[in-house]
Amino acid sequence: MSSSSSVDSVPPPPDNAIVLGCGGIAVDFLATVDSYPEPDDKIRSTSLKVQGGGNAANALTCAARLGLNSRLISKVANDSQGKGMLEELEADGVDTSFLVVSKKGNSPFTYIIVDNQTKTRTCIHTPGDPPMLPTELSQSSMFSALDRASIVYFDVRLHETALMIAKEASRKKIPILVDTEKKRDGLDELLQFADYVVCSAKFPQTWTEVSSTPGALVSMLLRLPKLKFVIVTLGEEGCLMVQRASTEVFESQETDIESLLETLKHRKDSTTTFPTCVSSETTKLRANGVGTVTGRLFLGTAEKIRPEELVDTTGAGDAFIGAVLYAICAGMPPEKMLPFAAQVAGCSCRAMGARTGLPHRADPRLVPFLV
Repeated sequence: MSSSSSVDSVPPPPDNAIVLGCGGIAVDFLATVDSYPEPDDKIRSTSLKVQGGGNAANALTCAARLGLNSRLISKVANDSQGKGMLEELEADGVDTSFLVVSKKGNSPFTYIIVDNQTKTRTCIHTPGDPPMLPTELSQSSMFSALDRASIVYFDVRLHETALMIAKEASRKKIPILVDTEKKRDGLDELLQFADYVVCSAKFPQTWTEVSSTPGALVSMLLRLPKLKFVIVTLGEEGCLMVQRASTEVFESQETDIESLLETLKHRKDSTTTFPTCVSSETTKLRANGVGTVTGRLFLGTAEKIRPEELVDTTGAGDAFIGAVLYAICAGMPPEKMLPFAAQVAGCSCRAMGARTGLPHRADPRLVPFLV
C-alpha cells in the first residue's frame, strides 16, 4: 500500500477529545557539541537551535499534532521569549488562552547541551520569575479550562496551582495523568488524585524505596488505590507497565512479578526494529516484601533507531506522554498504546530539540497504530 493511500485511510481523531495540561513551559537553547566538556574546558558548539520547551508544553504540542484539542495552564513573562513561546504553541494548535502573562520578570528558559558522541543531553533550567501563584488562575478560568475536558495532565511543576485544578477535576470525575520525572514539592499530594502515572526510569524505586523496578510498580499501585496503571519508561530498553484489574481474580495462585518479567523478556521479538509489546494474563502479581496486586504486566520495546538517524533525545519522554494522552482518549488497549507511544517518541529523537521531530497524525509511521 502506498503512503498516500495509507494516510487517506487514517480515521479522524477522537470526537471532541480535550486534554488540559498544567505545568512547565520554557525556551530551550540547544547547543550540540562533539563531546561533553571537561571542567574549565572552552569548546565550540557544532550547531545551535532555539525552540519552545518545557514538559507540559512539549507533551501538549505532541497531543495537538496527533489530533487532540490541547489546553495549557502555565505562566510566562511579557518578554520576547514569552511571546515567542505563545506564538509557537498557537501555531501547533495549542490553546494558550489560559496562560498567565506577567508584566514583569523573565520567562523560563533552559540551556541544553547535546553530546554528539553519547547522544545524551544535559539540561540547565532557569525558572520563570516571578513564579506562578494559584491566585493568578481565577476560578472562572479554571472552570472554563476544565469544561468538557477528557483528561487532565500534570508534570508536577506549578504544584500549588496543579493541586487546586486536580481537586476540581477529581470532583468532576475527569481522569488525571501525572508525569513523575523526579521527586518534587507537592508530588505526594498530587499523586493521590492520579488515575494514570508515567514515571522516569529511576522514579519508582526512589519514591517507594523498593529495590527492583517491578516491585516498585506494585508498591505504587498498593499505595495509590485510585491508580489504574503505572508506566515506567526505560529509554532504549522500552517500558514496563502494570495495569490494575477492574475485578478481582478469585483463584488463589500468585505469580512472582520478577519471574514473570523474565518470562516476558524471553517472549519479546528482538528481531524487529519496530516497537512491540508482550503481556501477561490477569493474575495476582506478587512482589516479595511488598504485597500483591491483581492485574497485568506489560513489557514494551523501544524502536531500534540506527545510529546515523539518532539526533537528540531531548523531549522523548514528553513525546511518549503526549502519545499516551492520545491513546487514553482514543480508547487504545495497552498492547497498542505502548508501541504507539514508543513510535512517537522514536520519531522525536530523529531531529534536534523536543518538538522538531514530533509527528503529525498523518505521518505514515503512525498509520499502522491508528487504523
